[in-house]
Amino acid sequence: MIPVTRPYFPSREKLNKYIDGIYERQWLTNNGVLVQELTRRLESYLRVENLLLVANGTLALQVAYRVLGIADDTKINQPEAITTPFTFIATASSLKWERITPVFVDIDPYTWCMDPGNIAAAITPNTKAIVPVHVFGNACDVEAIDAIASKHNLKVIYDASHAFGVKYKGESLLKHGDAATLSFHATKLFHTGEGGAIIFKCKEDLERARKMINFGITGPETIEELGINAKMNELQAAMGLCVLDEVEENLAVRANVWHRYEQALADCVQLQAKPDALDYNHAYFPVVFNSEAQAVQVAATLKEHGVMARRYFYPSLESVECLGAKADQTASQVIASRILCLPIFDRLSLDDQQSIINLIEMELKA
Repeated sequence: MIPVTRPYFPSREKLNKYIDGIYERQWLTNNGVLVQELTRRLESYLRVENLLLVANGTLALQVAYRVLGIADDTKINQPEAITTPFTFIATASSLKWERITPVFVDIDPYTWCMDPGNIAAAITPNTKAIVPVHVFGNACDVEAIDAIASKHNLKVIYDASHAFGVKYKGESLLKHGDAATLSFHATKLFHTGEGGAIIFKCKEDLERARKMINFGITGPETIEELGINAKMNELQAAMGLCVLDEVEENLAVRANVWHRYEQALADCVQLQAKPDALDYNHAYFPVVFNSEAQAVQVAATLKEHGVMARRYFYPSLESVECLGAKADQTASQVIASRILCLPIFDRLSLDDQQSIINLIEMELKA
């Protein structure tokens, strides 16, 4: 079986050394030395400031909403946040969980990111934030979104779960917005097994978040505000340090896989449009077919031959009942119904990749 992705496993010898250190120090959590080291190294590697490690990517979003005042229990009217329906469920469910109403606006049919032209009409007196997604690591139109947010005094939290290491116009894509969140889930190209991070624009927000992820505790007998347990532990950080040591090799292998797919399939499927100024991380290889029936058939054929391709992201989130009834978002519906993400990971052999390409070409010619 060829899965759509496999976790990257770094050097076991190196990981063992980090674990030996954990045993020697007897320090497992609460901002341990490995969490501190990973924080410093990630800020350096990503060229960002004010990075906070947390237990997972969903908590990263929830903490960001709290710190930036979007999830505020004192508000009389339920706050709203404008977001995209073409994303993983956690983007919207984390809003709902924090009692923030997700308001969906449609995507650009070529970049698959939120279309800024749809935002203004969705703003109401209850709108507190915009939560765009750098879909598959592709940059949103950050200039347009930031301009709209500034005009209407809205916070911007970018769900950048797929955008590890991505640069836009020569700088980290993670520098945009009041906050950007990352997921370090096992399936991501950089991971800590489970984990995540928040990059804040303002140091004051970072310092408040530090308290918030530790129950609001600031001292042995001091609790300053409502908090939660969202800390990353030392075992997660050990994995992250090992993966970070080898991340350039991982990126290079993924890029090779990505470009082989592109060369073979670009003329027969729709690929995601990206800005010229984007330095991409090749985290995913999504393709859009001419119809939903064609996408479903290709997925079925691949599965028959032991290949798992994922309908990622499907369904379009405005159709998910637990998020509340929403108006259809046409472009998102179309892309979600026709998309497949093809297998891409560091151990995908050239022969296996060629077999996948051959199966897709066979179905498209049928």
